[in-house]
Amino acid sequence: MIIGITGGIGSGKSTIAKELTKRGYQVYDCDREAKRIATEERVVRSSITHLLGEEAYTTIEREGLAPRIVYNTAYVAKRAFADPDILRHLNAIIHPILKHEIRLFNEHYDTLFVESAILFESGLDRMCDKIAIVCAPDNVRIKRTIKRDYNGESTPENISTIKARMNRQTSFRLPAEDAPSLSRLRYKAQSIMRKIAGAVYPITPVIYLNNDGKTPIPELTDSLLEQL
Repeated sequence: MIIGITGGIGSGKSTIAKELTKRGYQVYDCDREAKRIATEERVVRSSITHLLGEEAYTTIEREGLAPRIVYNTAYVAKRAFADPDILRHLNAIIHPILKHEIRLFNEHYDTLFVESAILFESGLDRMCDKIAIVCAPDNVRIKRTIKRDYNGESTPENISTIKARMNRQTSFRLPAEDAPSLSRLRYKAQSIMRKIAGAVYPITPVIYLNNDGKTPIPELTDSLLEQL
């Protein structure tokens, strides 16, 4: 069984994924694995360099060791978010390998959790038996992101940057208390659009987790497991 875990920036999906890992569950972190694939797979590295140039990677010199090639995530993200075509081509390079690895993992585990911020956009939702959407109010998400990514510096510039990132994640911008009913409607609308386009997929059961900071992560994780 494959369980997708998704949610917008600052929703806390990664925190829940870490709690699942602590409990012994297998979690496939798409963001982390995508960076690994982009760095270690030579064919992928070559394709990304052709798409984005040499700046997509940096080389770290190590005394007594061979130089280490590192994926320049900041540069790649800046280019990809600024150009939808680049993002589409980048996903077309990496996502087929992600999906292949997920299938292989699924053969060895009774329950596999797949964490991805772009679960629906990448089509990974079609591989899932159930999907957990982690929701939280915008102000909570902003506060968490400032603490995590900006050293707690709540400047107007940082807040503006975070809001811009949130605007790109329209599926997850709802306050937690409104998320269940409205997100369900949005998800059904996506399913209808797929049918109109001629691609019919079964509607995957969705679990909503309200991570507004009032319920401890272990309790939220218990709630998720109880609904599987």
